[in-house]
Order: sequence, then structure tokens, then C-alpha cells
Amino acid sequence: MTWFQRSERFVRDYAGGVGGRDLRRLFDRDAAQAFEIVTREHDDAAPAGGWRLLLHRTKILFLGLSFRLTPPRRVLFALCIVASVLALQNVGSLGFGGLQFALYHFVAVAGLVFLIVLELADRVVVRDELEVARELQRELLPAHPPVLEGWEVSFSYRTANTIGGDYYDFIPLADRRLALVIGDASGHGIAAGLLMAIASSALRLAIGLDPTPAAVARFVNRALAASGGRRAFMTVFFGVLDPADGRLDYVVAGHPFPMLRRSDGAIVELGEGGLPLGVREVLEPPTGSVVIGPGESLLLYTDGIVETLDREGRDFGYDRVRRALEPGGSAAAIHDRLVGAVDAFQGEAPTLDDRSLVVIARAATLPPVPGT
Repeated sequence: MTWFQRSERFVRDYAGGVGGRDLRRLFDRDAAQAFEIVTREHDDAAPAGGWRLLLHRTKILFLGLSFRLTPPRRVLFALCIVASVLALQNVGSLGFGGLQFALYHFVAVAGLVFLIVLELADRVVVRDELEVARELQRELLPAHPPVLEGWEVSFSYRTANTIGGDYYDFIPLADRRLALVIGDASGHGIAAGLLMAIASSALRLAIGLDPTPAAVARFVNRALAASGGRRAFMTVFFGVLDPADGRLDYVVAGHPFPMLRRSDGAIVELGEGGLPLGVREVLEPPTGSVVIGPGESLLLYTDGIVETLDREGRDFGYDRVRRALEPGGSAAAIHDRLVGAVDAFQGEAPTLDDRSLVVIARAATLPPVPGT
């Protein structure tokens, strides 16, 4: 391999296949998002425009960057800025002035590179810790669908961040019924993940005491209300399914209404509204009961599905969810059709919210009764 080929390969590997669209996104969407995050605590009333607006944005950017550093790093950052200003004062100078420019320029660049190395090291540590938390969170979610004779279950989960706030589970009961739950914790990232873990523990404890939907909702509501402030809440659908006759007793607490596709193609929404769990110390979400007949399918999902945005800012919406459910089919077919529709709609737009999807389908023909 020649030197030119090695150099070309290094550049290709280093760039990681970056194209013009990725670079435009870097200076367009990513830059705007970074500026908003860094300056949101210092973005007071801005002047109308011109140089005053530029100076204002420069000031709040400096303050935003500075106050997100530790005090020692903040001092180093300020010294780097001072060194860069002194270097600019000696641009084009000869002799001693040129040496001053080189010295100040070196100090400014070296100091900033050192700061970047320190911040990247912190980021690697945080990333590793988040990965551990992500693995622990995965253990709270089912790895395999439940095995129910005459039924099929298909599900998937996609997080917007490393840690997600969506939750779903299938918990067998002693009387051969199956507890079903899907929920969406408030917020995003670590806070939502912690709330989801609290809800998971409370839910399993509640089921052990009394698996009826109303009792489970009351118990989990008290646990969430005691765990944090007004922001610690969670939308939940919880149901108990009897696979033998298809009866489903359920409670809906602020969660998007599940959709039940009947054998004739009609779609029925389950639920009557209600507040999320955790917003009040005492809460009684509405309950209901339905029978899932042969050839019928139940669709459970979080609002990340319907609120998925395309590049023009339009949301996926409930009507598209209905259209994906209408043709029916197996649980896997419905699941894959809806996921494919969401992905095609989203395109290259960023994922802004966690997305969970559970499809439960009852076979069109009942299994034979043992002994007949």
C-alpha cells in the first residue's frame, strides 16, 4: 500500500463517512441546539439586532460555557481567552512582537485543547456509567414475549436517549392470567429512567398484594407521589388478561388509549381519560373491561409513536396508527407494519421521544380443548 493510499484510508476512516449533509446538520441543527442548551440560563432579553445582538450572544455564550465548567477549569478558560486576545494584538508583528504572538497563541490553543481533553474524559466516564444504567434498565424489560396458547405477542422499544422512560412488561399470575402494563414516565433521560424503575418495583409489589387493576393503580400512584415532586408522574395502562376467554380488565391513567381491532375490522379505543399516576396522592383512574375475541388484536403504545415528527415538523398522529392496524394480521405483522410506517414517516428527522409498541393478537381459531 502506497503512502497516498494509506493517507486516503486514514482520512476516510477518520471522517467516518461524513458527507455534505452531515456537515450542514453540524452547523445548522446541532449548532443551534448546542447554543440553546449552553445559554438557556443566561438568555435574558436580547437587543433588536446588529452588533448589539452579536455582542449579546457572544456574552451569553461565554457565560454559558464558563459556568458549566468547574471553577479551576473556568479560570483556565478565561486565561485562554485572554491569551488569544493578546495574540491578536500582536498579529503581523516582527521580532519580539512576533515571538509574543507565537507564545500567546500557543498558550491559548494548548489551554483549550487541555480543557477539551478534561471534558472528554468526564464525558467518557459519564457515558460508561450511563451504559451500565442502560443495561440495568434493559433487565427491567422483558426479553421474550410471554407464551400463551392461542395468542401471539410482539413488542419493541426505542429510546431517544441512552436512558429511556418508557416501560412495559408481561407478568404471569398464579391463576394463569397475565398482567399487562405499558407506561411512559415524565421527562427524558436519567430522571425518567429512575422514575420508570420506581414504577416497575412498585407495580410488581402491588401485583403480589392485589392484582386487580384499580388496586394496582392506587398502590403505584402512592409510590410515585411519594418519590418526587409534581414532575414525577407516569402515564400507565395496566390490564389483567385471561387467555382462556379473552377477558381483559384494565385501568387507563393518562395513557394514550389502546386500540382494539375487532374481527370485522372495526377499531375500538379502550379508556376514558384520567390523570397520570403520581400527580396526586389520592387518585382513582377509570377502569374498564372488554373481551378480546378470536381474530382480534390489541395495540398498546406510548405517545412517542404518535408524536414522531418528520423533517417538516408534522406529527405521525393517531390516524396513521389506525391505518397501520386496520389490515389486521398476526401480532408480528401489525407490529412490523406500524414500525415501518413510523420509520418511513420520520425519515432523517431526529428521535425526540421514547417509542414503545406492544401488539397482542388472539388466534382466529380457538385451540382444541385437552381431552376432546
